[in-house]
Amino acid sequence: MLAALVGYLGDFDLAEEAAQEAFAVAAERWPREGEPANPAAWLIVTARNRAIDRIRRERTLAARARLLEAPEAFEEEPEVDEQFPDERLELIFTCAHPALGLDAQVALILRSLGGLSTGEIARAFLVSEATMAQRLVRAKRKIHGAGIPFRIPPPHMLPDRLAAVLAVVYLIFNEGYDSQPQLAEEAIRLGASLAEMMPDEAEVHGLLALMLLTESRRAARLVDGELVLLADQDRALWNADRIGAGLAALGRARALRGAPSPGAGPSGGPYAIQAEIAALHAAPVRDWGLIAERYEELAALTGSPVVALNRAVALAERDGPQAGLDAIAAIDLDGYQYLHAARAEMLRRLGRTEEARSAFLRALELARSEPERRFLQRRIGEL
Repeated sequence: MLAALVGYLGDFDLAEEAAQEAFAVAAERWPREGEPANPAAWLIVTARNRAIDRIRRERTLAARARLLEAPEAFEEEPEVDEQFPDERLELIFTCAHPALGLDAQVALILRSLGGLSTGEIARAFLVSEATMAQRLVRAKRKIHGAGIPFRIPPPHMLPDRLAAVLAVVYLIFNEGYDSQPQLAEEAIRLGASLAEMMPDEAEVHGLLALMLLTESRRAARLVDGELVLLADQDRALWNADRIGAGLAALGRARALRGAPSPGAGPSGGPYAIQAEIAALHAAPVRDWGLIAERYEELAALTGSPVVALNRAVALAERDGPQAGLDAIAAIDLDGYQYLHAARAEMLRRLGRTEEARSAFLRALELARSEPERRFLQRRIGEL
């Protein structure tokens, strides 16, 4: 519904408000009058009419007269673009307009479609909520000021918008993996639909593999509500079907880039490399040397401080905790709880108890979820 309205109105705020009003009307009328024969078309027509009424009230009808020229398709059935197996993907690709910067595209799509609050989006980007709110405002202003048209892109333009689409799906998955399982499932469904729509894109299959392999460990990650680190997890609780599906998707990504195995040449784009790392963690014995190599490759490709942190953890496993501490010292992520938690673990292993306790306390200050808070409190108690 939102996909149709944004493409039709060209205005995110107006589309969202009109959609909300249409659902409110439906909630009031349908129990009394019965559900219409075509609920989707009814909602879109009602939302469109509410938007037109709003424009009339604001006396800008002349400037936006095209809104009165309603396509006949809306009167009976909303138009469907058959190249998209999922209407949400249609909206994501529509909003991933190249006239906007990648960060602005991703933030705007997450706000409009992903069900994430401004604060949650800000955490995903490691910025303050106020900074993210300003980015969203600037993106919407640019849309209005430049008259950016929101139309479903033709097939030949889809690859140009793929980076933003993959980033959106990945960030939705990450937020879901942390605290909302239904969001993680939604991201996996979107990833599977994307793989169906673009079967020859290696990074699409890489992202799907990464999500499936990561999600396969959910039951072992929280046991009786308590957080369990990856090294301590009961592998019998891992979802074998998801691991199999993830490895199959990774195999497809490898085939598309012409690399038959993890050690045969470059590992691909950032999602394929992360999927390779997830597969290495799923192996019966972890090869920390190869995991560190993959993180080094990923760090060089992305320049991400979070990837640099993961590389530091792998170095600590391969070369000892002092090597990990040396790598962490160069990372500027003071507001990121996992940096302090990782640093604390390395200090603990070196017997530097007071420093470890201080780092764990800093991580505890930044922790968002109760299972993470309890885990950190246990670590502090052990020290």
